[in-house]
Amino acid sequence: MNPVVTSKEEILKTSRKLIQQQGWTAINIRSVAAACGVSVGSIYNYFDSKSALVSAVVESIWCEIFHRPEDGAVFQDTLACVTWMYERMKYGCRNYPGFFTLHALGFLGEDKSGGRQKMQQTWQHILEELCAVLNRDSQIRPGAFTGEFTAEEFADVLFSLMLSAFLRQDYDPSAALEIVRRTLY
Repeated sequence: MNPVVTSKEEILKTSRKLIQQQGWTAINIRSVAAACGVSVGSIYNYFDSKSALVSAVVESIWCEIFHRPEDGAVFQDTLACVTWMYERMKYGCRNYPGFFTLHALGFLGEDKSGGRQKMQQTWQHILEELCAVLNRDSQIRPGAFTGEFTAEEFADVLFSLMLSAFLRQDYDPSAALEIVRRTLY
């Protein structure tokens, strides 16, 4: 065995591969150490517990799925942004089967609150980005948003549709795109 892992990122990369190959239950200190070819102690140099490892893996998967696209125009247009988000959800489902639904259930225990917190932080980031896109989109008709119907409220609606798509594993954005068109343009 190698006495030292090259980096925290290598551990996370290996952990993501384990999830892809064996599912969520494959993630524990011993299995990750074995997959990395290092001692258990080497993993503990980076993560002080299984829950810390799991939390970091959850965060790395969310970051992989929803990384910033190279085309910044995606965040200037609501239709392009919604389409991109559904494509990324489809990517996540394909590369991490069951991740969206199963990992949330895995964090019901008290010692796994870090993973749940990372998930909620990611969701909040997605919601904030939707609001920003809605506020930047120059194609939205004047008066689409009012004091009673704000960009933030509409972002909540879009995000609710995304969460529903996660649960149903249906990544066709057609209905969401039509709602955007009819409501905003």
